[in-house]
Amino acid sequence: MAILWVLAAAVACLLIIARYNTYKANVKRVEIQVAHSLNGNRLNILHLTDLHMEKCSIDPQALLNLVKGERIDLIALTGDYLDTKKMADRFLQYLDTLESLKPRYGMYAVFGNHDYVIADHLPYLKREMEKRNCIVLQNEHRTVTLEEGSELHIIGIDDHYTGRSDVDRAFQGVGERGIRLVLTHDPNIVLEMKGVSFDYLLSGHFHGGQIHWPKPYHLKRMGKLPHLQMIRGLHYHRNRAFYISEGLGQTGFNLRLRSRPEITFHTLCDSLKKSTG
Repeated sequence: MAILWVLAAAVACLLIIARYNTYKANVKRVEIQVAHSLNGNRLNILHLTDLHMEKCSIDPQALLNLVKGERIDLIALTGDYLDTKKMADRFLQYLDTLESLKPRYGMYAVFGNHDYVIADHLPYLKREMEKRNCIVLQNEHRTVTLEEGSELHIIGIDDHYTGRSDVDRAFQGVGERGIRLVLTHDPNIVLEMKGVSFDYLLSGHFHGGQIHWPKPYHLKRMGKLPHLQMIRGLHYHRNRAFYISEGLGQTGFNLRLRSRPEITFHTLCDSLKKSTG
């Protein structure tokens, strides 16, 4: 009986820790050198993904406090914002907060597999997002001219997990010159992008395992990347850089073990060869 009490106490402690972890976001920073010149400048991107409004412990004000004072040139959102219609207003409150940051080159988003649970509601949500100056990309791109004259191609590939991705369509008309930044939800798509080149890809989807103890065995059914031990952080495939964020919210249970909510700042800069040449 004593052993059972000890086990119960241990489980209770783990659950308390796992719940507490959902309130403690990590602010991570990544610097990537790109081949296309930024003329010595730097592009700072705030990346958020997997907000999962139904189970997100970080409220808009807490998010604002974590990013205030940062230079933000562009905001990238990579899907899984909600999967119930009643959470639309809460998600739009987050967008109001992000819009208040006034990113120099705008805010861009793609949808994820959970968003498509309410596919019939997405046209409304897309309109409301774009009212808040958030451009939603569904297998399409936008090109912006940066302050120093370089071009930035922002390429949004729709959700691969639900079979909605179309890489060729997303890249159609993208210029050869300039930086190619890809936004997508499911990073497994990088394994199928042999025919196109890009400088950097941002994604989410895996939550870093979320319950990463002892190992995230439950991710094995979520594509090839988990089998390659690629579920979070910076990776390379065919010498192309891609990043998998652990996401801001949770799914299933509002718990995290050996994983924390993530807010990521990515800085793109000239390669050493370019900047010293």
